[in-house]
Amino acid sequence: MEIILLEDVNNVGYKDDVVTVKNGYGRNFLIPQKKAVLATPSAKKVLAENLKQRAHKLEKIKKEATDLAEKLNGLSLTIGAKASATGTIFGSVNNIQIAEALAKKGFTVDRKSIIIKEPVKELGTYKATLKLHKDVSAEITFEVVAE
Repeated sequence: MEIILLEDVNNVGYKDDVVTVKNGYGRNFLIPQKKAVLATPSAKKVLAENLKQRAHKLEKIKKEATDLAEKLNGLSLTIGAKASATGTIFGSVNNIQIAEALAKKGFTVDRKSIIIKEPVKELGTYKATLKLHKDVSAEITFEVVAE
């Protein structure tokens, strides 16, 4: 089934992409949740016209994301967490705490765009990837220390 995405969907695509998904996924989840519409010929023509009209605006958004990525690349954060004597954290560090630490440094990043590859359950240094735009990403390091 071919659909046009109305918003970014993890592991499927980005807004305004024309993608092929399984029939059940499209019919039972994406379309009822208003995350996608069927890619009919008329819908594709409307999409092409909208993209042509928004090209300048999209280029500006990409430039802003690139500028932010340059500032964020190589940035190092320190996040405090309650930990035991052996270095194990009570709970875990997730993208919400990273977004809050970035906000304290003056960077506004959506928490949904922060990807941590492995679970953070011990003290130490870790890496996180920030998907700022579909073509732009930045990598930051963060250190988890005991409070």
